[in-house]
Amino acid sequence: MIRTRKLSVFNFVVLTALLTLCVATVITAASGAAFQRPAAGARIQKKVAAPKTPRVDYSKFSHQTHVVAQKLECNSCHKVPSKNWKEVRKGDAAFPDVSDFPEHASCLGCHRQQFFARERPAPAVCANCHVNNSPKDTSRYPFPSLGDVTDPTKKVSQFVSEFGVGFPHDKHLDVVGFNSPGFREDRGWLVTVSLQEKKADGPPKSCQVCHATYKPQGDASEEYVTKAPKNLGDAFWLKKGTFKTIPNSHTICFTCHNSDSGIAPEPKDCNVCHKLLSPDPGLKFDFDAKLASDMGITDTMMLARWSRRGSAGAFRHEGGEHPALNCMGCHSVATFNTVDLKTLKVPVKSCGGAEGCHITATTDAGGALNFEIDQKKKDPAFVCTKCHVVFGKAAAVPEGHLKAIPTPAKKPD
Repeated sequence: MIRTRKLSVFNFVVLTALLTLCVATVITAASGAAFQRPAAGARIQKKVAAPKTPRVDYSKFSHQTHVVAQKLECNSCHKVPSKNWKEVRKGDAAFPDVSDFPEHASCLGCHRQQFFARERPAPAVCANCHVNNSPKDTSRYPFPSLGDVTDPTKKVSQFVSEFGVGFPHDKHLDVVGFNSPGFREDRGWLVTVSLQEKKADGPPKSCQVCHATYKPQGDASEEYVTKAPKNLGDAFWLKKGTFKTIPNSHTICFTCHNSDSGIAPEPKDCNVCHKLLSPDPGLKFDFDAKLASDMGITDTMMLARWSRRGSAGAFRHEGGEHPALNCMGCHSVATFNTVDLKTLKVPVKSCGGAEGCHITATTDAGGALNFEIDQKKKDPAFVCTKCHVVFGKAAAVPEGHLKAIPTPAKKPD
């Protein structure tokens, strides 16, 4: 009896062990398909996480996103004219214009979530138009097209446009400045002169309709924009009168191109003139951002003009005999494409001229370009500073500079 009971207990233990072994074998076999021990020397591949979608900064408006990606028309947001066009310019100066940011309704269709986001002190998207981005202050920046309207009480946005203005100079050569019933001389928008004036004794006066010397030297005692260091010597420092202005509003354009005149393009045809610019990595400019910072240059117009100089960064329109020269002697306006900066580059050959100026047949005749090329040939590390800010550090002399030097006249036998 006792022996039989012992055998039963022994059998029970053996049976339990066998069942446990079978279950373990089944589990191992089932999981073997999911996990295989790598062979010796095999590399274990880690699972790569999917890249995260970059977070959108809604405080920085992008026309590229809305125009290119979303394919929105200009009038989806911009209404011509804005409701406040009679308020931003007073009296006779007022004209129907795009003079304010789009209304909220233009944005809510797509950006309702961003408008009602729980962000403090206000949703980030509001910062595109509103100065302090606060519910207590609803003031907005002046619209960027109001470059002719000055109000010292309003803070101006440091707005950098994504657009270039496609202005066909060749189509305006014969018409700018001519009298027309649509012109208002009391506004001082246009003058009665012709762009076809090409005398060498001065610039065509009609160029001044759109372009004037920016912050000329005048009677000021200091010719530099900011105070120059005492040990400046021959080093470059930005001077007043370096740049020319360009139109910063629709004021001159809408004199002719308005709804009443019927002259295309009309104000509602924004995309005819305003062209989205695509970055061109091949373009280089004779501009040094660090140098401009060291000089303390903060004028946005100066920085915009200087940072896009593809020829001589140190050239000054007010300097030397330049004010007396014909604009078209250097600028081939008929071939300009204002949204293609390569076409705006001034050829170095224009610095020569009949009397020589900065390029002469020989160095002995006083040509500045001749002198610097001679120095560059002697020492490739020589830095040309007469005209350039950055370009003068290049080791090789551009082919165009060499070709610009006229062949010396043969001496008579």
